[in-house]
Amino acid sequence: MKYPKLWKKEENILTRIFIFNNFIESVKFVDKLVPLAENLNHHPDIEIFSYKYVKVKLSTHKTGNITKKDIELAGKINNIT
Repeated sequence: MKYPKLWKKEENILTRIFIFNNFIESVKFVDKLVPLAENLNHHPDIEIFSYKYVKVKLSTHKTGNITKKDIELAGKINNIT
């Protein structure tokens, strides 16, 4: 399975860390991400840490693995950065 650019597989989770200039930019990124997730009815785990880093984790809980839905959302998330 091919993953979108800059995403990594960690166990059965697709992850990526985004780096911003400050906390406000981090939160704005998450605000843009939320509607994408809602439209796909697929909700990632999101962590903001050290004020400017956002870690996004994608996995399909029903299957316990990475699915096409995760890959689709990861691609859409890449387009908002």
